[in-house]
Amino acid sequence: MSDIETDERVTLLLVGDAECGKSTFLSRLKSGKRPAPSQTGAATDTSLPETLRDSDQPFIYDIRFAKKKFTLELYDTASPNQHWTSLQPDVVVVAFDISNRNTLGGLKAWRDEITRHFQHGHGERIPVMLLGLKRDLRTEGEGIIYPQEAYRIAQELRCDRYAECSAVTGELLAETFEDLARMAGMATTTKGGQTDGGCSIL
Repeated sequence: MSDIETDERVTLLLVGDAECGKSTFLSRLKSGKRPAPSQTGAATDTSLPETLRDSDQPFIYDIRFAKKKFTLELYDTASPNQHWTSLQPDVVVVAFDISNRNTLGGLKAWRDEITRHFQHGHGERIPVMLLGLKRDLRTEGEGIIYPQEAYRIAQELRCDRYAECSAVTGELLAETFEDLARMAGMATTTKGGQTDGGCSIL
């Protein structure tokens, strides 16, 4: 007899400012295409799959985590079927553009919106992950956003986890998706997807 439990459905909502890289990130995940690393370890394939249409939502992924099989329904804030505030997500991911410091300014507002719309009881807290996109565009300069700073912001916003990746080069993309799957899988347990005291960094 198999020890894989019956299928469950987990809803994940991806929010963030326009042009922060959400659509490219989702397109890469949905295609399943992984850039092949070169001899130096850097990804050489920077071609992107066709961008997903908003009408394709929700984006569906079948996942196995901790001997559980479940379906991940992933929504972007541009969902044409319903306004994102009408969803009932199990996990929320707040995205920002690593190459654009201006996108940091909107993170607190997004976190406040999550609290406002999805946390209805005293002490209730939905699992939240902070996600830095466009890692390939991180360059040395005055406005650079280092992982340490993003990690600190994640803690200040009471996020459970921080991750960053590049959908163009594929750097840390697989690890980020594993992190999403882990949070979604934990959301199916009695404990839920929240961590014990802060966020974890990849």
